[in-house]
Amino acid sequence: MNKITLILGGARSGKSSYALSLAKRYKKVAFIATCQGLDKEMRQRIELHKETRPKHWETFEEPRELTKLLVKMGNSFDCIVIDCLTLLVSNLILSANSQKQIIDKVQESLLILNKKKARIILVSNEVGLGLVPANKLGRKFRDIAGKVNQIVASRVNEVLFIVAGLPLNIKGKIG
Repeated sequence: MNKITLILGGARSGKSSYALSLAKRYKKVAFIATCQGLDKEMRQRIELHKETRPKHWETFEEPRELTKLLVKMGNSFDCIVIDCLTLLVSNLILSANSQKQIIDKVQESLLILNKKKARIILVSNEVGLGLVPANKLGRKFRDIAGKVNQIVASRVNEVLFIVAGLPLNIKGKIG
């Protein structure tokens, strides 16, 4: 099995920056972005994020069909970064997928990732440290994202928790 790392942390904790620092060790990197630029401010954020990545990396923007993209990509990359699982979950919820459908899609993606020769780096928000959301949709998102993080963490080699840009080793060996 290849090495798969899950990087968890809160919003603006440095998760993505840490993921990029790990991926920069590789020559042929695929960056899979799950974010959608639905408004001007988000499109500006996406552009700023693009500027932080090396120009020779190949970027794929895929908000919902991660498994299909992973199959299509084959084994042509040394490293694959997926940023982020929580936005993927959000996109799937807003596309009327049930919790079971979302978990099934994530598990399908994990099966494909486990067959890849590449180093895999997954980024996700830790949603279990905040307040209980005030509305039903927020609670649904928190519940599904939390379950997805638990499933992914149980099936990867390494889990890191980022706090103020610093990695805390939760599972496996950092590297």
